[in-house]
Amino acid sequence: MRNQVTVIAPAKLNLALDVVGTLPGGYHGLDMLMQAVSLYETVTLRRSQNLTLRLPGSRVPANDKNTAYKAALAFFHYTGLLAGVEMEIRKTAPVRAGMGGGSADAAAVLVGLNELYGAKLSMSELCALGAQLGADVPFALMGGTCRVQGKGDLMKALPPCPDCRFVVVMPSVGVSTPEAFARYDEMGSPVHPDCDVLEAAVRAGDLRALCAGMGNALEMCSGARETPRIRRMLDEAGALASMMTGSGAAVFGVFESEEPARAAAAALRRAYRQVWVLAPDAGGARLAPRPRKKKE
Repeated sequence: MRNQVTVIAPAKLNLALDVVGTLPGGYHGLDMLMQAVSLYETVTLRRSQNLTLRLPGSRVPANDKNTAYKAALAFFHYTGLLAGVEMEIRKTAPVRAGMGGGSADAAAVLVGLNELYGAKLSMSELCALGAQLGADVPFALMGGTCRVQGKGDLMKALPPCPDCRFVVVMPSVGVSTPEAFARYDEMGSPVHPDCDVLEAAVRAGDLRALCAGMGNALEMCSGARETPRIRRMLDEAGALASMMTGSGAAVFGVFESEEPARAAAAALRRAYRQVWVLAPDAGGARLAPRPRKKKE
């Protein structure tokens, strides 16, 4: 029986985000194309009688309001296990960025506890638990490339995204998701991407058609003032398309290959401190490989 597990969970980008109505409970109905990317939260879980959370080097509060802590509580409540866990999270995704770092942490906790305590919950059970924690948690469990609808709980796995590189830039100020949606309710948006067209582009492996249809209904009402400038810089550096992800504030550009992406990232780093070159990731939260034992 294992006493410790480590889980890695990729951050995400929204290749499209449309708001299509209002659902019961006040949730916004969404239609999105979501992509896991090669920026990973790392969550280590150890068996314990207590429930504790550490976030070394992060400014995110390690308290009972954290989604990782809530995920552990939800897991133990659902399974009825009288147990605890020590959680240590090494964060890499920026906060208030629209990249799903907190959701990735929650997904990693669910996957890790399922393994640590041998609960044998199915993916559908984990996703149902995840949906109680946040709209992006079910996708963080599934990962890869997905069409995501409803409040984030209706997912359709798609073939892998056409090979490309994403240059992601985090501006100096983040965005509050509730405030972004509140502004959308006041302002609306002229941007409504056609996710049927984008799904077809993914299925056809057509990167340029995918880029031509990308859009984010929250971008103009996010309140992120640096978005236009970052997008302009990415476009001038050769991006096939650029847009804000999620409710903001991170902005990304799509490049056909590694070399132009790295050149663009170098240019953006003259103005912004947090810039990444990321690849599409094919999976969601999963156990990290066990370290190999050294041969005697």
